[in-house]
Amino acid sequence: MERTLILIKPDAIGRGLIGKIITRFEEKGLKLAGIKFLKLTDALLSEHYSHLADKPFFGGIKRFMQLTPVIAICLEGLDCVETTRRLCGITKAREAAPGTIRGDWAMSVQANLVHASDSIETANQEVKRFFDDSELFEYEIALTSMIYSEDELR
Repeated sequence: MERTLILIKPDAIGRGLIGKIITRFEEKGLKLAGIKFLKLTDALLSEHYSHLADKPFFGGIKRFMQLTPVIAICLEGLDCVETTRRLCGITKAREAAPGTIRGDWAMSVQANLVHASDSIETANQEVKRFFDDSELFEYEIALTSMIYSEDELR
């Protein structure tokens, strides 16, 4: 099974959307493999957003991401990375499709409620950046046979 990272951002924390966001992923059939509440450090943000470090808005991203703690989630499922990206909606939230997390509840590019890994390779790096192996769990959810066909589980 594939794993990916989701960060529930300060705007979602401040607006009381934590439960609604997690529920979207769980109702889709994705499994929580890890979850924690943490305050992001400058060093962690610089590493996580290193691809944006030379952009003029980088300082604003760091300040925004440190407004409140965030919730880091490791989700697991078949095609998990692409599935979570579709559930989140496009980055420019006011243009995101209705029915997506961003399309239903956000209006901004920066304050767009969630971060979602953009590829399997990135997801693998990001999960390791935010979780130690001891913080990730293997377990069965009772409804697995109702979420996937037998062929998909092989």
